[in-house]
Amino acid sequence: MTDIASTSPVSLLPSARRRWAALVVLVAGVLLLAIDGTVLYLAVPALTRDLGATSEQVLWIGDVYSLVLAGLLVTMGSLADRIGRKRLLLTGVVAFGLASLVAAFSASAAMLIAARVLLGVAGASIMPSTLALIRNIFTDAAERTKAIAIWSAAFGAGSAIGPLVGGLLLEYFWWGSVFLINVPVMLAMLIGGVFLLPESYNPHPGRFDLPSAALSLLTMTPLIYAIKHTVGSGFDLVAAACLVVGAMCGWLFVRRQRRLETPLLDVELFRIPAFTGAVLANVIAIFSLTGLLFFFSQYLQLVRGYSPLVAGLAELPSTIASIVVVAVVGAAVTWLGRGRAVAVGMLLGGAGLAVLASAERQEAYVWLAIGLALLGLGIGLAMTLTADIVVSAAPARKAGAVSAITETAYELGVVLGIALLGSLVTGLYRALVTVPAWLSAADRAAVQDSLASALTVLDPASTAAQAAREAFAQAMQTASLVAAVLMLAAAVVAWRLIPSSPGRTARPGDGPTPIREAGTDHDERDR
Repeated sequence: MTDIASTSPVSLLPSARRRWAALVVLVAGVLLLAIDGTVLYLAVPALTRDLGATSEQVLWIGDVYSLVLAGLLVTMGSLADRIGRKRLLLTGVVAFGLASLVAAFSASAAMLIAARVLLGVAGASIMPSTLALIRNIFTDAAERTKAIAIWSAAFGAGSAIGPLVGGLLLEYFWWGSVFLINVPVMLAMLIGGVFLLPESYNPHPGRFDLPSAALSLLTMTPLIYAIKHTVGSGFDLVAAACLVVGAMCGWLFVRRQRRLETPLLDVELFRIPAFTGAVLANVIAIFSLTGLLFFFSQYLQLVRGYSPLVAGLAELPSTIASIVVVAVVGAAVTWLGRGRAVAVGMLLGGAGLAVLASAERQEAYVWLAIGLALLGLGIGLAMTLTADIVVSAAPARKAGAVSAITETAYELGVVLGIALLGSLVTGLYRALVTVPAWLSAADRAAVQDSLASALTVLDPASTAAQAAREAFAQAMQTASLVAAVLMLAAAVVAWRLIPSSPGRTARPGDGPTPIREAGTDHDERDR
């Protein structure tokens, strides 16, 4: 089966120039989307002050973007295979720029949450096409691994660079500026995409199943809402109902996929141990990174007293380490094999989290830098290899749908990291903080709500404010150690499930004999 491709100016470029020029556009898109997921971290104190956001609203502002992405990625990936990956990507680029304008000038927390929802929908239109186009543009396995390493580095670096970008902007402008920077970047990406990206799609995709698309969204949203509601209001009938609805819709989604001739998501891929291990490792790695960074940025400002810019610079070691992965990933696979390399990456990330847990009570910054560097290096290595394993597990005609699994795992990790680790930090802070009895009822509620709210009603130099900072630091330590334990568990899973010997990831129905290297079965490609 030959993929349908359009003729564009890029066709005039030599093959190598075409591939790497196209990669620049794709990486720019994913870098910006990753930055947008974390750029608000340093703006939380300003948002709390200017918009009067509660702790629950802050959590929604932080992760509703990723929640919508996670719910729609599988649907958008399948849609990209049908209408064209380039077409859907460029449509999403335009929508993302417009939604950024709405977010920048939001007048309330509710309006900003709604704008973040729109950004999530637009982002879901962009992301599946980036990895899917890489899968079809880079048909050589070694070249594709390098391209995916750069793509993964953009993801990791974007997540880590977000706070730095936010800090730089907040040093001179208001919090809405963190969204305005999206507009010129999206405009440049639109122009570059028109001229540099080839079009590709599956010419025989089968029927698009709307009930499956609805079920995929109805699985994710109620489950995450149940977690958030439990943190804000306790476990009640609303939370229980959401858990039941999410679990039921998830069961119906899987059941329907198994019966469809052309499923929205090929759940049979999860019968492959390496595929399942790679997806699970990806989720846990991103869960640990983003869940920690969301509150780590607040810790640097509110506990250590760093300015937004200095706090962003303080997180640079993780960014630099994730970029270094591009240079070492090939050697890591050669020396260790894929499974062991992923496991080592998870172990490095877990070690970084453990160092951060102890460094949060140390005055010297150097220990924070060491912990962040280990975390960035480990998670960058694990993300690169797990993405390559997932993308290599299916034929090119399903590139959009399968690529969406990697990106859904990424966004699911972001959502769960902020929701679960964020909820853990919030719950521990509330349990540990001492609320002065002499405060008014409204001020006592503010101190109990979050550290950011507490410092708006307490004298920053007072004993009560210092006690609140100590409570937050203790909560951060515990969350870091929990994330480290999860990373250790993921390392064991990767070691056991992902093969380390050369050869391609097996697919459902493959026999026990070794299979040729991934990427050599080109049943579709771009001209």
